[in-house]
Amino acid sequence: MRTARLPFSRSLILGFFVLTAVTVASAAGAAAGDFPRPLDRYPIVADGVAATLRARAAAEPFNLVATAIFVLAILHTFVAGKFRHWAHVVEERHAAHVAARRRAGGGEEEGAVAEVSFGGQILHFFGEIEAVFGIWALVLAAALAWFKGWPTVVDYIGHRVHFTEPMFVVVIMALASTRPVLVFAERCLRAVAALGRGSVAAWWLSILIIAPVLGSFITEPAAMTIAALLLARQFYALKPSPRFCYATLGLLFVNVSVGGTFTHFAAPPVLMVATPWKWDLVFMITHFGWKAFAGIVAATLLYCAVFRREFAALGAARRGREAAERTAAAGAASDEPVPAWITAVQLGFMALVVLFAHHPPLFVGAFLFFLAFAQATGHHQSRLDLRPPLLVGFFLAGLVIHGGLQGWWIEPVLKSLGEVPLFLGATALTAVNDNAAITYLATLVPGFTDNLKYAVVAGAVAGGGLTVIANAPNPAGQSILQRYFPGGVSPGGLLLGALPPTVIMGAAFLLL
Repeated sequence: MRTARLPFSRSLILGFFVLTAVTVASAAGAAAGDFPRPLDRYPIVADGVAATLRARAAAEPFNLVATAIFVLAILHTFVAGKFRHWAHVVEERHAAHVAARRRAGGGEEEGAVAEVSFGGQILHFFGEIEAVFGIWALVLAAALAWFKGWPTVVDYIGHRVHFTEPMFVVVIMALASTRPVLVFAERCLRAVAALGRGSVAAWWLSILIIAPVLGSFITEPAAMTIAALLLARQFYALKPSPRFCYATLGLLFVNVSVGGTFTHFAAPPVLMVATPWKWDLVFMITHFGWKAFAGIVAATLLYCAVFRREFAALGAARRGREAAERTAAAGAASDEPVPAWITAVQLGFMALVVLFAHHPPLFVGAFLFFLAFAQATGHHQSRLDLRPPLLVGFFLAGLVIHGGLQGWWIEPVLKSLGEVPLFLGATALTAVNDNAAITYLATLVPGFTDNLKYAVVAGAVAGGGLTVIANAPNPAGQSILQRYFPGGVSPGGLLLGALPPTVIMGAAFLLL
């Protein structure tokens, strides 16, 4: 009864991107407006944050509208599970109705037409976490057109919002999920897991410690994709307890968020500040990298100790599953070894995409060449599933549209805080906005000392696992792993799972 869900979702996503493309094209002749208002053009108020926000809201009343819509989008993520539940109810009711009509002698052609519930599919779409911010971006565009006029909508979305990061995440996620790359990553981590005799605990530790650190070199979205796919195979497929599932997901998100701080070019929140603040590789390793690694190891070992009793049961489940897989896969062509040269070429494509991460024409061009290569070597490839990358790109595209209008209140809040309050404030703000937006706005605040700069970035990356929207790679991980969470990933469950490692990361950044 749900066979049309995938095409329907794809068609809506495709429609969004087509609409965006048409908007960008039509924007070529649009005159650049003054929206959103530059932060330095608001009146200067010396009476505190509340007075500053009131003055900015008075100067630009649409600020309140944009923030209200953003808050509604965040609240929508918390009730997405309800929409999925309603969708199942509507589909079951529709299925019963179709069956009753057939028993009563309804025509086959009429029954075929009524096979899918349109209302159920609409509710499914509203229940997709990755669709939420895109849906509310349409509401924002309508409100902006009502208050400011359509040319302002065209100018803002077409010229002032940059979709480089969503496009990059789509491409790198698709590349990282291919069979040659995954087989190579699994082989490398298997060598590490062999130190623990290849147990479930050894695999779990290897993936959650090593893969996030790789994010500093292959980018965080690629590290998240590889880690999530390997966790799905080596851990989540064994059906751990719901508590352990959420703890692992929260730990993964936090570890990936801080794991990209060894370098100045891989993590989005670091990229935003590296050039204006002149942070280089040496600075990142000495001020962030080693502390992040200490926090990753400490948090992962803590969770390993807390859930040690579950690992034994998971080990027994894995032995049974591997025996069944060996029997079912005997002689299968897809299990043939991937030639080394194919793996090398695909890793080369990934390297090109990472190298051109800030130049969409180049990394999209590299991806198109990869598609031709994958077609030519199809015997050693798995089916390329673009649905998860496109959904994640859709999510991030909506998020950057909303996030670009939140600086009016985030900037004065950051500016008003001292070192430790700024760290805590950045961590909290990251939970309701992408951490790269937080650090970018920090670069606009005049008079930031070195200690304040460190505090805001450390807080932003430490809080990157608290919610799905806190860090750009999180939607990729959720998209891959959400099938292991009945009813979808609960924002509350994710928050509880990520809170202990977030506290540990905060302590590492503040105390070490």
